[in-house]
Amino acid sequence: MVPDYSSESLSHDPIHGYIPFISRASLPEGEVSEQEIIDHPWVQRMRQIHQLQTAWWVFPSAEHTRFQHVLGVMHLASQAIDHWYDSLVDACRNVPSRAYVESLVRMAGLLHDVGHGPFGHFFDDHYLDQFGVTHEDLGSAIIQGELGDLLRRVRRNPHGRLAPLEELDPAQIGWLIRRPARGASEAGHPDWLVKLRSLFCGIYTVDNMDFVLRDAYMSGYNLKAFDLFRLLHYSFFSSRGLTIHARGLRALINFIEARANLFRSIYFHRTVRALDVALADLFPATMPHLFPGNPLQHLDLYRGFTESSFLVDVQRLTRDTDPDRRALGQQWADLFSRRLLWKMAAERAMYFHSGQNEQTTIFSEPDVVEQRVRRRLPASCRDVEMRVDIARHYHRPGAKQPSAGQNFVYDPAEGGEPRPLADYELFRELPLSFSICRIYTRDHRHDEQIQHALHTLLGESADAKTNM
Repeated sequence: MVPDYSSESLSHDPIHGYIPFISRASLPEGEVSEQEIIDHPWVQRMRQIHQLQTAWWVFPSAEHTRFQHVLGVMHLASQAIDHWYDSLVDACRNVPSRAYVESLVRMAGLLHDVGHGPFGHFFDDHYLDQFGVTHEDLGSAIIQGELGDLLRRVRRNPHGRLAPLEELDPAQIGWLIRRPARGASEAGHPDWLVKLRSLFCGIYTVDNMDFVLRDAYMSGYNLKAFDLFRLLHYSFFSSRGLTIHARGLRALINFIEARANLFRSIYFHRTVRALDVALADLFPATMPHLFPGNPLQHLDLYRGFTESSFLVDVQRLTRDTDPDRRALGQQWADLFSRRLLWKMAAERAMYFHSGQNEQTTIFSEPDVVEQRVRRRLPASCRDVEMRVDIARHYHRPGAKQPSAGQNFVYDPAEGGEPRPLADYELFRELPLSFSICRIYTRDHRHDEQIQHALHTLLGESADAKTNM
């Protein structure tokens, strides 16, 4: 039998090779193709938001966008179902057809970032937070409200067609892409859907597996950051949830370490964080001129609000007739010309292991660090302009984090049921998290005094903690 190539197209990707998707051609009347979702303005908008929010200003080749990433996540979702669907059927009752499950997670992968604003997660922290919403909240609203009617008419993917009475549920897609809130109930959701959430929330997800491979490659950091096949091959769904066989645990640890290295070397690079500090200074005064409020109440405007539009608009401020807006535009021009960047004066990293709580250290309070460093500076430079930046990364979720219960390990030497991955000895050898504390100033005149003050402060803090 000759395969039907008429409804399939291929997109070439430097990370995954060819990514197949269903095109518009030759589909029955009323059916919506994957291409129509991909080509929708909400998804095409992702072409205008960089994947690396400010790191692309530091790593010249890392110009890739959220659009390339979401196509990769869609593709990885298919690969995950190819490996894991049979075990999902064995672990749960009333699992829909393979085509339904695959289309559901493909669309969730494609749309998981659809709510992002300019500069990605930075926008969540420095704008959306005031409204009590995240890009995931926006994404869920867009999926269900703006794209829902189209998604219900998606009937096939490159590997199969939905059963006659099956219809994609946009609410399920919107639920999959949102991280579970602490203490939130999963009641009302079928067990198979709850287990699928680990593809988007957990230690190794189709999202972070793609961005680790993609960001490492595009930045020039590493051409093959981890062994994707081995990680997929040794994973399956058990009655507990997404489970990895002990034989695959080393591949998982290598993945976790590769991701941590990206945070240290790329996302938390000293100049990248300096750009974030400078952006944080300018954002509060800038946003009222560019957007009217909560994006949930202005989705029509939000669709056209991208990183590209943002950068064009702030550059236009330099020609504004209002002197305050013109001065703000000049600050942005200085930032683009690297004249407004902060200079790193001091740095200290600290790793936290099981039994250690980062919240008990001053690393959790930048304002406290600044106050105490200033008190230890000589009087001649105590009033120096500075910013304290603390970057945190979790190697593995702590027991109280909502994503902690998503992953399990099966060791045949132990027998019995899989147990939480967080309890497994080899896994617990990894650090729980690390923090990098940096102090930035406008120039390097007082680096030596600031480094000495920070070293003294953190030394005293460590001694105090030891003596408690």
